Amino acid sequence: NDREKYEEFFKNFGLQLKMGCYASYGMNKELLQDLLLFHSAKENKLVTLREYYEAMPEDQKYIYYAAGESTDRLAKLPAAERVLDKGFDILYLTDDVDEFMLQMLRSYGDKEKEKEFRNISADDLGIETDAEKEEVKAKNEENKELFEAMKAALDGKVTEVRLSQRLKSHPVCLSSSGPLSIEMEKVLSKQPGSEGVKSDKVLELNVNHPVFAALKAAQEAGDTEKLNKYSALLYAQAQLIEGLPVDDPTAYAEAVCSLMK
Repeated sequence: NDREKYEEFFKNFGLQLKMGCYASYGMNKELLQDLLLFHSAKENKLVTLREYYEAMPEDQKYIYYAAGESTDRLAKLPAAERVLDKGFDILYLTDDVDEFMLQMLRSYGDKEKEKEFRNISADDLGIETDAEKEEVKAKNEENKELFEAMKAALDGKVTEVRLSQRLKSHPVCLSSSGPLSIEMEKVLSKQPGSEGVKSDKVLELNVNHPVFAALKAAQEAGDTEKLNKYSALLYAQAQLIEGLPVDDPTAYAEAVCSLMK
């Protein structure tokens, strides 16, 4: 009943409440879920799941979230721009347990009107029209040869290269195509014996950005060396945006310098 005091309480004990939702396969999630607080991108303050749910626009299909080290970093993710522009809020998750806990909760809301939780880096954000989906599908098919060449240049680092439906002003981003997100990979990699755990990464490109035109020009000119270099640079940039370590920082620096000559 005293929000200010509860938020202070949550700063000290919120992690234990989240662990309680996650523990025992979510046995106590219904008891605890309305006690949780998350940082709202739109409100720039802590909100409950109920407050988020009741503020959702009528046409919003999912409860959107982003997971990472800090709210400042999450606010700069390329995928956040498109979701926020639609008028949809995003919950910023900054504790290691957060995303695992939301997967245990799965959904939230009134019966028969529950909304699933959806990572803004997931395959389908549910904000594209059928016409937009068909347009991107056609352009992906049209540029299939380019994407296959980029995937080969990255030598197993990504499972797919494709055009993005989530990017607005940014040239590139990484998403995950399997059940394990990029942030979950980072959390698990800190655990002993989990060093080999990897998410299935997808390199997504913005068809409307000048960078994509440069990729097409290199391909059409038959400049394989330049296309390979561009592919490596874009992948490294996407890694940095996601807070992942660049595979070879020295090679990345040399590639950037060579393009500046």
